[in-house]
Amino acid sequence: MDLGIKGRRALVCASSKGLGLGCARALADAGVDLVMNARGAEALEASAQSVRDEFGISVTPVAADITDEAGRAEVLKAAGQIDILVTNAGGPPPGMWTDWGREDFLAALDANMLTPIALMTALVPGMTDRGWGRVVNITSQSVKAPIAILGLSNSARAGLTGYVAGMSRQVAGKGVAINNLLPGSHATDRRFALDRTIAERQGIPLDAATAQVQAEIPAGRYGTVEEFGAACAFLCSQHAGFIVGQNVLLDGGNVNATI
Repeated sequence: MDLGIKGRRALVCASSKGLGLGCARALADAGVDLVMNARGAEALEASAQSVRDEFGISVTPVAADITDEAGRAEVLKAAGQIDILVTNAGGPPPGMWTDWGREDFLAALDANMLTPIALMTALVPGMTDRGWGRVVNITSQSVKAPIAILGLSNSARAGLTGYVAGMSRQVAGKGVAINNLLPGSHATDRRFALDRTIAERQGIPLDAATAQVQAEIPAGRYGTVEEFGAACAFLCSQHAGFIVGQNVLLDGGNVNATI
């Protein structure tokens, strides 16, 4: 399928690896020029060069912390005019509710709620002026079904979801479609870090912890970054303009709900 976005320009956050890189690669495959952001300069440059070489599109890597005001300003300055925004940031650490204090919650809100809002505030006005734009916020399946050990993430991402529910409907008439993409368990560093936490808490090997988690997923496996990237690229496509303010699960059937 031709996604109809060749020549567009996208900012993809946290895109040196994992789900962010999957999204960047899928957009590049559709002919979209990229601004790729991550904190680690070496890994980012390597990923950016790989995308350039494979897809022949323009890639501008910007190594900066997108959750920091100064880092975000650096990224936005380098990005210029953006048609597609994919927000993404690593989730807060897991733990028990007794582990977290005010500063933990503020850090989670900054990274996983306020940063995406700041990026949308900066870039969506230009999209509405030009009459076309796409925003995909990478959140979590925990928005639909909270995960006990991820209370910080549950809270911050739910806040972002509520914000997008209202904002997306205010700009839809200007040709801008904003949606959230909710990953379940995918084969990423983040997922395997959570598996290590399970292994440590239960005193079992890592592979046993991974098998335990996968056994609870109806699909019987972790998702791939390629699958996730393809879904992201579709939501960024010309075909997705009538999808507004939705929370799209990619979880292998793990959330057991009718709606």
